[in-house]
Amino acid sequence: MRLLAIEATQNARYYHSRYLQVAEFGADLFVLNGVGEPDYWPADRYRIVGSNHVDDLIWAAREWHAEHEFDGVITFAESGVVAVAAVAEALGLPGVGVDAARTSRNKLLMRQAHERGGAPHARYAFVTDLPAAHAAAEEFGYPVIVKPTLGAASSFVFKSDSPEELAEHFAQATEGIKDMIWYETEAQGVDLGPVGLLVESFLDGREFLIEALAWDGETYLGSVVDRVTVEGDTFDDDVHHAPTSLTAEQLAAVHRVVAAGAAAQGLRRSVMHAEIRFHKGEPHLLEIAIRPGGGGLDMIARLTADYCPIHAVMDVARGVKPRVRPYEPTGVHVAAMCLICEAGTIASVDVPAEVAESEHTFLLKITARPGTVIRRPPEGNSILGFLGTTGTSYEDAMGRMQDFADKITVTHQH
Repeated sequence: MRLLAIEATQNARYYHSRYLQVAEFGADLFVLNGVGEPDYWPADRYRIVGSNHVDDLIWAAREWHAEHEFDGVITFAESGVVAVAAVAEALGLPGVGVDAARTSRNKLLMRQAHERGGAPHARYAFVTDLPAAHAAAEEFGYPVIVKPTLGAASSFVFKSDSPEELAEHFAQATEGIKDMIWYETEAQGVDLGPVGLLVESFLDGREFLIEALAWDGETYLGSVVDRVTVEGDTFDDDVHHAPTSLTAEQLAAVHRVVAAGAAAQGLRRSVMHAEIRFHKGEPHLLEIAIRPGGGGLDMIARLTADYCPIHAVMDVARGVKPRVRPYEPTGVHVAAMCLICEAGTIASVDVPAEVAESEHTFLLKITARPGTVIRRPPEGNSILGFLGTTGTSYEDAMGRMQDFADKITVTHQH
């Protein structure tokens, strides 16, 4: 199979490891970057357009498609889903359609779709100034969540417990979204819907991350992961455990909610990354993205549920139903986390061999390099990388992960 991966603006080397997986799984992968670095992918399968405008991406993709006849178009980037839908449509290849992609990218349009479709969700308001934010918070009751309509990776997402905190966080988010990477790497010339901030009511329960599939009216939960982070006023220090602790009854309720959300967003055939939070004992949708979850969630799915989101992306892109079954844990326990360090410019990162070479380390991805500028809330949400370990139980996996994380040392430039 020949697949075309697209980034309108290359996001450093963030998706390179996933491109390698696609190639290892048997695809002849071509990469088209609107704006990007040379030598990013083998030269005979890599092109830089020189522009991140969607019309230029479509033109370049058409020219390349005429030469190689691609079977499908893919992206792993939240900021790429609308552009890829437009390219797939222009090339006559399988895709979710631009309208469904836009609804699945823009959190306001997504919330409106969930409301129309009867999918449980937080109360919300699109706010353009601080008085409107205060009015929404007074209506919903504190605490409230402030989030960008076009965000990702919890960037500039804040919990506000009072009017004073809301004023502070509203100002920080308003300023931050102006140069947020997830917005800057979008294709130009694409209608992404309203750009701004939402105020949402707070959902008070636990959060779960789900790799799922929508296929011709059926919804499949491929993997379910518990988010076990102790939260503050930001949502960036993710720690995950699988298999899930949800009961069979709770899983059935989650399945119903994800299915309702997928239908509401107009997803007929799509890979999905769903985020669910319980509120007063019932699951509510935080979002359904139309790409696999980030970090090591693809690896967690394979290890703990025998489901591969990367294979699913490859199959869906060419119009083939992926191998999927109702969620069934394999019995393997894993713990995974985002590695976080202090803000500043990275000088070096040292990972000892006992961590890097351990048979229990299934995920070790250092995304920061010497010279990388780490920004922490409220200025940003940069991370050092990802770490995941296996174990015989929740306690075993979590303890080993924390021990290994403590052995990784980071120095900053002065």
